[in-house]
Amino acid sequence: MELLIALAIGTLTGSGVWLLLRPRTYQVVIGLALLSYAVNLFIFSMGRLRVNAPPVLDGSMPVDPAAYTDPLPQALVLTAIVIGFATTALFLVVLIVSRGLTGTDHVDGRESDR
Repeated sequence: MELLIALAIGTLTGSGVWLLLRPRTYQVVIGLALLSYAVNLFIFSMGRLRVNAPPVLDGSMPVDPAAYTDPLPQALVLTAIVIGFATTALFLVVLIVSRGLTGTDHVDGRESDR
């Protein structure tokens, strides 16, 4: 399970960095989104990966903290998803306005001479 999560984080990070280095603004926005997904997955995995663990403490037995996942990373990731969605929407609006004003979607504002 940990290997799968690590591979997913690595793949998302590598793809995000590769897209950030592209010359088109849409690819940069998608790269930033992929990087935010990788960070969210990393933060989520820091809360301990548990399968078939009870989600709520049972008051009848003594509490073993190792048997439960940490809810704080889950709350942080949920907040980060909402903020990331809003930021991506804002980036896309800025991209559309920039494309309308400059007539190009290159990051530096001009086409290459290839």
